Amino acid sequence: MTHPTTTAAAPPARDPARLAAQYDAFHTARARTPLVARLYATAMGEDYPGEVAASSSCDWPLLGLMAMRLRMRPGRILVDAGCGTGGVGLWLARALAARLIGFDLSPVAVAQATARRAHFLAPAGRAAFRVAELDATGLPDGCADGVVCVDALSLAADRGGAVCELGRLLAPGARLVLTRALRRSAEPVWEDQARAAGLILEHVDERPHEPAMWERLYRLWIDHADQIRHELGDVQAERMLSEAHRMLPALPGRRAVLLTLRRPPTVPIPLAVADRMTGPGRPDDGPANSERTPQ
Repeated sequence: MTHPTTTAAAPPARDPARLAAQYDAFHTARARTPLVARLYATAMGEDYPGEVAASSSCDWPLLGLMAMRLRMRPGRILVDAGCGTGGVGLWLARALAARLIGFDLSPVAVAQATARRAHFLAPAGRAAFRVAELDATGLPDGCADGVVCVDALSLAADRGGAVCELGRLLAPGARLVLTRALRRSAEPVWEDQARAAGLILEHVDERPHEPAMWERLYRLWIDHADQIRHELGDVQAERMLSEAHRMLPALPGRRAVLLTLRRPPTVPIPLAVADRMTGPGRPDDGPANSERTPQ
């Protein structure tokens, strides 16, 4: 889900209904004015992908890196987990000639993403969006040939559980690419979470310019506080400004990365099943990337 920031202000209890209402309000307010997009564009400079218009750290370098790491063949299914208004997934689906399934906890974001399909894809039916959560997607096992998750995992109450859920969607050999951030002094838990999800940690790509982008953006929010209040309203302005003041001191110690996690290409056969198999002459259909369309 694309969000106002990578660490959007959220209630301690992580109440999904309350979070959904907050993001509904944000996306509704943003749709009324180009101000938020303008501030992101100023903070990112030439790296801002205006067509995508994501409220996240997604820039041109990240889009190119994700497309490369996914390694998807044309016609396969890409899932955009926490899609927000859909720009990231729609851009990748067009670039990769893929079909797209996106989900987000905000019904307003899902409606806006659905309305943007025709701008990116023809036919627009190559993309479908739905309301769901990171740790309860409602999608079938192995339905995805690639999953992307940008700046959304921080909203999951159980990040390890969310990684397991997203990993469950991967067909054999498929990849999950997701952004993560932590304090430089902290010990990463990525490998443990990948192992628990039955995935291989294939790449850790550093994003050294991401913290500086957020610093520029937060300072722009503070400098344009009056305009933000005028165009987005007091509630949205206070949430954004509170986050800016809270996050700015932590940015110098921030490490941002893109992780690539892969489902092993073959699935181990349970011993009980192996015992019933015939000898070497038995045809081996083998697992293949699924092209099932989730219901």
